[in-house]
Amino acid sequence: MAVSSQVVAIWVKQGLEVFVETGAGAGSWFSDQKFADAGASVGSRKDVLNGARIVMKINPPTAEEITAMPEGCLLCSLLYHRNNAETIAALNTKKISAIALDAIPRISRAQVMDVLSSQSNLAGYMAVIKGAGHLDKIFPLLMTAAGTITPARILIFGVGVAGLQAIATAKRLGAIVEATDVRPETKEQVESLGGKFIEVKGAEVGSEGGYAKEATEEYRAKQREAVNKSLAQADLVITTALVPGRKAPILVDEEQVGMMKPGSVLIDMAAEQGGNCVYTKPYEVVNQNGVRIVGAANLASELPTNASELFAKNLVELMKLIVPKSELALDVNDEIVAGCLICHNGEIIHGSI
Repeated sequence: MAVSSQVVAIWVKQGLEVFVETGAGAGSWFSDQKFADAGASVGSRKDVLNGARIVMKINPPTAEEITAMPEGCLLCSLLYHRNNAETIAALNTKKISAIALDAIPRISRAQVMDVLSSQSNLAGYMAVIKGAGHLDKIFPLLMTAAGTITPARILIFGVGVAGLQAIATAKRLGAIVEATDVRPETKEQVESLGGKFIEVKGAEVGSEGGYAKEATEEYRAKQREAVNKSLAQADLVITTALVPGRKAPILVDEEQVGMMKPGSVLIDMAAEQGGNCVYTKPYEVVNQNGVRIVGAANLASELPTNASELFAKNLVELMKLIVPKSELALDVNDEIVAGCLICHNGEIIHGSI
């Protein structure tokens, strides 16, 4: 659900009219009555869209949804515009302005409205919990009269928002955690959470625009050599590497899966973009010679209440920028608006589509 009743109350207090589709919040345990009590009008999709100036949703719209939207309105949703040219063209044909929530620049001023970061935080937590559910052993050191159980070893590829939350969660559960990333500056972050950073010396990649750059073949070869020992010892591996607008890079190939221990688990958080493991299948668990490879897609949705609350708070901050005085005002000279406004007034703003 893109909004919560608390957020609806904020907007109503600001003098905005808010319409919510019947049953839209059911999956997050937000009842229609709560939205009504907060001041929203609750009705059918047709009623909600009729005359709407701003349409807010989570996922990219379907062709049917675009047809139902009023011409000239503003859509705020995840769009993944580089991979959805047909959707963008359909929106532009109806002169629907579109803000891609996944394209909000990763700058300090925009952190409060960055839905990818808020959802990645939850996904990183959930990746560890899901890994624990698939693993046949506990995470912490346990000393009993019957003997000592050694702590689980966890290896994490990628130290972005999701990776850092996965490190923190795994450490709280008592595991030994190692992590690797193309950006050498993440070493301090890993160590601050109690993890060990696996350095890949002599072939650093770095970051651009808040995202890791795509690694070179030289880097991948050196990373492979550096992490293989840890990979062979790991009970749980979590991969998080994504490249905006492109297929996810392969970080764990056939040979490396063959190095992993029988009974070990790999949680692939990049499953929806092709996966970081060569055997990954989205939403499926693949058993490859005793190694369970989990195509973990849309993990934040498994925590729907928290995911909806955070998503809604991100939208509150975005609305402060684009509706500053209860009137829609898209300032295309603003760095944030310029970065995420994909089409406007019948024109494609981003030529890279």
